[in-house]
Amino acid sequence: MTGSTWGGEQLDLDAYLARIGYAGDRRPTLETLRALHAAHGAAIGFENVEIVLGRPILLDLEALQAKMVRQRRGGYCYEQNLLYAAALERLGFQVSGLGARIRMGEDKVRAVTHALLKVELAGTEWITDVGFGGEALLAPLPLRDGVEEAQGAWTFGLVHEKESEAWVLRSRHADGWFDLYAFGTEQRFPADYAVFNHYISTHPRSPFTGKIVVQKPDPELRRTLVGRELTLTRPDWSREVREVAPEEIPGLLDTAFGITLSAADAEALVATYGE
Repeated sequence: MTGSTWGGEQLDLDAYLARIGYAGDRRPTLETLRALHAAHGAAIGFENVEIVLGRPILLDLEALQAKMVRQRRGGYCYEQNLLYAAALERLGFQVSGLGARIRMGEDKVRAVTHALLKVELAGTEWITDVGFGGEALLAPLPLRDGVEEAQGAWTFGLVHEKESEAWVLRSRHADGWFDLYAFGTEQRFPADYAVFNHYISTHPRSPFTGKIVVQKPDPELRRTLVGRELTLTRPDWSREVREVAPEEIPGLLDTAFGITLSAADAEALVATYGE
């Protein structure tokens, strides 16, 4: 596998699979893909703690493994989907990268800043994305216009916009369909994600440079911590919102989001919010 796109040959596959709690079939089948997507999403939370602490986001595979596998931390889209892509590649899947423009219910045209993956299996293309945070897919979706699928208590859909030629991932909300992001089929590579990552982790207008953003999607509950505001969203779209004290944050990250901070990082994060 020398010269592979995603560095699968550098991955400690056993350690990664243990981290996400996967002990199933390793053949590159749709069943395996579904199980890996679900296991990764359940085990590894979305977070930007490094940015809040003033550190760079490193995307080389060794750094990704050290952080998310060995230190049991989380990551945001580039980190999570690059680690996931390496695992898929190592297992023999035909995987490629794509880039998306975030919509979150708006029709404003934003820059391409989100990473997602496409897998080809037996002539069918699937979208798989473990790095979108609170409203992330819980399973792969076939890249087919008009597809709708219930995943846990949530429903997702894909539509192809003829005018823009964009594919749009949508989530069904209480008042109808809600556009999450739009993406094209141009293949993206780790070098592209490195450029996107630099912008989104350093630019003052990025949603991730000013405050902590931690999210975790589960089949029956979506958890989001933005700054000090914790929001729990249930399938009936009822929300429980409360403000958390700075000293609560490290414990909350551990118990609610599965993100383990070192004592030094926990202290630094509390100090950041205590300023």
